[in-house]
Amino acid sequence: MDKIKTPKGPTLRQFQARFPTEDSCLEHLKLVRYGAKHTCAKCEREAKYYRVKARRSYECEHCGYQVYPTAGTPFHGTRTSLRDWFYVMFLFTSTRNGVAAKRVQREIGVTYKTAWRMCNLIRQYMGYVDGDGMLGSPSTIVETDKTFIGGYDKRGKNDKKVVLGMVERGGNVVTTHLPSRSGKYVIPAITKTVRRGSPINSDAARAFESLEIYGYTHHPYNSLKGERGGTAVIEGFWGMLKRGINGTYISVSQKHLQSYLNEFEFRYNLRHEPHTMFDRLLLSFPPGA
Repeated sequence: MDKIKTPKGPTLRQFQARFPTEDSCLEHLKLVRYGAKHTCAKCEREAKYYRVKARRSYECEHCGYQVYPTAGTPFHGTRTSLRDWFYVMFLFTSTRNGVAAKRVQREIGVTYKTAWRMCNLIRQYMGYVDGDGMLGSPSTIVETDKTFIGGYDKRGKNDKKVVLGMVERGGNVVTTHLPSRSGKYVIPAITKTVRRGSPINSDAARAFESLEIYGYTHHPYNSLKGERGGTAVIEGFWGMLKRGINGTYISVSQKHLQSYLNEFEFRYNLRHEPHTMFDRLLLSFPPGA
């Protein structure tokens, strides 16, 4: 039986052909948020909207009421061009290991502060698009595991951050930054994400010991006794996450760690549909007013 090939994402040349100008980016936002026609909020008539010269807005053909396709998006109120925003979003969806703000600064010629803000807002939108749906079923195994991000800072202070991961075999992953690795925080995070009655594989850490009390079928694996394979999928995700953080971002703060986790979740959960990643980001914003 032939293996089904995963469609590839768009190339840089395809991106450039699709969005060659600032106007093409604004027109795309207008169409995906409002359509070719929609009912005017002021005159309440179905209308076409025409571009207002020198502004990021369109006006109703009947009464002149204006709409702003960038409203409610990170593009609104910024002097950075839409084409630059779209390009950075393209970078985030065409890489496995993340996009450093320094790279954005070099490639589009903005300040580091602007580049970092753009990257952070895009990560937040990646989390918004992906969401955190429920995992598991009585016949679907969920693997769960904890890992540490970070190490010791220059002053020797322990800067390790605890992250809990839950992944459906063959399905999606959900990660969450926890204040501690104790069951006090681990169990509520699992019950919030994994359906009761699901079989759960984990290591033999004490934090997972009470899972059966909460209605799960628990299969603990003890690596110290040579047991393997119980959490291979989530461990593979940890490897990908740490390669990205250690190789691209070097270090991340407690405050922003969850947005970085969301970024890697987004790409993992759409790994079989990489050709849809960019367009999903362009459709993620709230409907136009």
